[in-house]
Amino acid sequence: MNSLSRRDFIRNSLLFAGAGPLVAYDFKNPAVPGSFTYPIGACDWSIGKTSDPDAFRLAREIGLDGLQVSLGTAKNNMHLRQPQIQQEFLAASRASGVRIGSMAIGELNNVPYKSESITQEWVHDCIDVAQVLGCKVILLAFFHHGDLRNDPSGKAEVIRKLREVAPKAERQGIYLAIESWLSAEEHLEIIEGVGSKHVRVYYDVANATEMGYDIFREMKMLGTEYICEMHMKENGQLLGQGKVDFKRVRDTLKDIGYRDWLVIEGAVPAGGQMFPAYIENRRFLAELMNA
Repeated sequence: MNSLSRRDFIRNSLLFAGAGPLVAYDFKNPAVPGSFTYPIGACDWSIGKTSDPDAFRLAREIGLDGLQVSLGTAKNNMHLRQPQIQQEFLAASRASGVRIGSMAIGELNNVPYKSESITQEWVHDCIDVAQVLGCKVILLAFFHHGDLRNDPSGKAEVIRKLREVAPKAERQGIYLAIESWLSAEEHLEIIEGVGSKHVRVYYDVANATEMGYDIFREMKMLGTEYICEMHMKENGQLLGQGKVDFKRVRDTLKDIGYRDWLVIEGAVPAGGQMFPAYIENRRFLAELMNA
């Protein structure tokens, strides 16, 4: 793992903003030879099926291409670490035709990576699980108790732990993706501190908008060199009916060459039902992004 100066690191992030995508998914529109179609997925927790193989059945009914699946919870001891559970997920994926797009350790919001030693075991094990499940991205969540804002000691501990686990991720071709309230610059500082190309950013357009960041500048700054997957999200609204300008998101993603999963999170109106909301969210993204 190489060390870079902060100035050089930020400069390089701008130079490589148009670099190639993390994974070259071969989704095509058969009606248009040579075309690319964005794969559309959802978080298993957003459809009410956290770390549950029944999520694949529901995802198929919604019309999704894939799922972001949770390693588990503290209560079930991160049960996807068990080979039997892994086989249940793989069987459900095959039966439904719904891919496993990526993984997530959302429990880090409650059991923080920055302070709890057990979390390093979870990350190490999740790298192995991701390899079995055939996906390359693991979302590491830094919200609620895991929030890194105004927490230099917490950031330092996260950098220390990521330095320790990153070589394993590199060897196994897995990417550890930070999702947090931090700005693009702050994410780059952490990645610089770790010094591994297998630590990247999981970019959430709604979270960044909520923080007041210029998401279009940030996406161009990070590019596909540092963004490894995207949450398409709104808070309390359907996609396209809230604060995020998804037409500009589409144009920006095309500008930077992002050609990987679009993962729906949230985006259910207050008092609304998940299933019809996700039918509509999937339709909206498919029509907008794959026009």
